[in-house]
Amino acid sequence: MDSSKAFVEIANTSVDTFVRGAGQVICWANALLIGVIITQVVLRYGFSQGQVFLEELQWHLFALAIVFGIAFAQVTDSHIRVDILASRFSEKTRRLWEIFGIVVFILPFVWVVFYHGLDFVAESWRLNEHSSAPSGLPWRWAIKAVIPLGFGLLGVVVLARLARHVAALAGHFRSHGDSDMPSPPR
Repeated sequence: MDSSKAFVEIANTSVDTFVRGAGQVICWANALLIGVIITQVVLRYGFSQGQVFLEELQWHLFALAIVFGIAFAQVTDSHIRVDILASRFSEKTRRLWEIFGIVVFILPFVWVVFYHGLDFVAESWRLNEHSSAPSGLPWRWAIKAVIPLGFGLLGVVVLARLARHVAALAGHFRSHGDSDMPSPPR
């Protein structure tokens, strides 16, 4: 095994393992979110005591699940695909199509969100931004940091996938059984 092939395999395996593990942890944000929602509903409608911090916590947990869930969906190939045409292509053409989509659409989008997200967090940190509600959550910069962190992780995942496709086209990987390619129609 040459060093570039070994690097691509190790990098892909490491990224996939990390994101799958993080996804398993982050998925518990949804369970916690359900608990927070139920608590808020009971307090608000059962005791007329709605809590602003619980409402804000709902938004924060939802943001965690969605933003980090995007990278998880990319790794597990559980995101929505529009394969009306691509599913009819040969494996080589599908890989080229994936590379095109990554380079032209995903990476530029990830870069823009990541780059501007850093400024967004820095400004929030500088202002020591917090909730405008007296009983709201402090440290608004912490939840805003989820944006560049999540999209940075997505960028790493997409770069690993790009390397995998390029290596497969170069003949470094066997095509059969690759989990990163949708199956052709039967």
